[in-house]
Amino acid sequence: MPKITFMGAGSTIFAKNVVGDCMLTPSLTESEIYLYDIDPVRLKDSENMLNNINKNIGGKAKIIATMDRKLALRGAKYVVNAIQVGGYEPCTVTDFEIPKKYGLRQTIADTLGIGGIFRALRTIPVMFDFARDMEEVCPDALFLNYTNPMAILTGAMLRYTGVKTVGLCHSVQVCAKTLLDAVGMDMEGVQWHIAGINHMAWLLQITKDGIDLYPEIKKRSLSGMVPDYDRVRHEIMHRFGYYVTESSEHNAEYMPYFIKSQYPELIEKFNIPLDEYPRRCIDQIEGWKKMRDELVNNNELTHERTHEYASYILEAIETDKPYKIGGNVINTGLIPNLPSEACVEVPCLVDKSGVTPCYVGNLPPQCAALNRTNINVQLLTIEAAVTGKKEHIYHAAMLDPHTSAELPIDKIVALCDDLIEAHGDWLPKYK
Repeated sequence: MPKITFMGAGSTIFAKNVVGDCMLTPSLTESEIYLYDIDPVRLKDSENMLNNINKNIGGKAKIIATMDRKLALRGAKYVVNAIQVGGYEPCTVTDFEIPKKYGLRQTIADTLGIGGIFRALRTIPVMFDFARDMEEVCPDALFLNYTNPMAILTGAMLRYTGVKTVGLCHSVQVCAKTLLDAVGMDMEGVQWHIAGINHMAWLLQITKDGIDLYPEIKKRSLSGMVPDYDRVRHEIMHRFGYYVTESSEHNAEYMPYFIKSQYPELIEKFNIPLDEYPRRCIDQIEGWKKMRDELVNNNELTHERTHEYASYILEAIETDKPYKIGGNVINTGLIPNLPSEACVEVPCLVDKSGVTPCYVGNLPPQCAALNRTNINVQLLTIEAAVTGKKEHIYHAAMLDPHTSAELPIDKIVALCDDLIEAHGDWLPKYK
């Protein structure tokens, strides 16, 4: 049985899903599972919880918690990454509050925008440290990255380290169902095809018995069957022709059309939840206080396998039973009308050979064009991280669709300088 290492195991609920899934997977039940985190309290919580689950489902796995990173990684066959560098406080608060002083509002700020840029800049150095350790103690391991900003971090790992990496997100799995549920249509027998970039991949085809469902979907959407929480994505679908994978609150800040200080009425029209991520963080912190005993100290705790990709990927590799995922990988000609150095989200086949991305072909030109506006920011953020040059932070921010639509160049540069100063030692020194 393989050794599986979970980085950021203090994310207790996510650890329950991923590790719990592995312990319920026949080919993985006797795995040696190492949990790593820099927070000893949260690490102990996850260890207790997972030991309880393991005991109640047969006790075949071996759970080891450690704050020794090399020990956690040594000899691992699979490494799952779910870290959040800087946490809610101080870093997420900084990502939101300083831009507000410049009149720049955000919703989630974990993927693109000024918040996504700085989240990447403080996370890439930590992931490069992981990579150096992995190259030394588990050079053949597969790194499954769940941490955002997905495209930036996964792209940096694939381009600048020797670690086999795939980025995994939830949005592809639920995209078609979310759209069909909203317009009162059934998922049974439906086939769909998705490709693009993380959080902005496109539902390129959705059919049933060979019949294109888009005309009926759009007809129902235009008749008013649009849920309040998804107005942005339906607007994008009607304007650009295709539904996009990630939620409306995310996509509202990936484009220059929706959060505009000059047109405040758009916030209500499209039901855009400004400052949504900080609210979620506060709710999760409070919720954890109530849930902690129920999860951590519940001797009867069990688990049911979830839809998370990780255990299915490991199962496919261990058993050579093929499985299809939506994975984030480097664009090795997979989508010819996107840059070759971009990290793209495409169908991938998983079997004993590992993760094999599938050729997609050109995206519709308007979809590729919109993707490229986000890719520009992703590539320049990586450039800033690997060169240590502050000018590339400015370039990334100046090319960000939302930031550049709201602020002039001098304010963007000043905002970046303020964020660099506020982050302090959470960032490397830039020249």
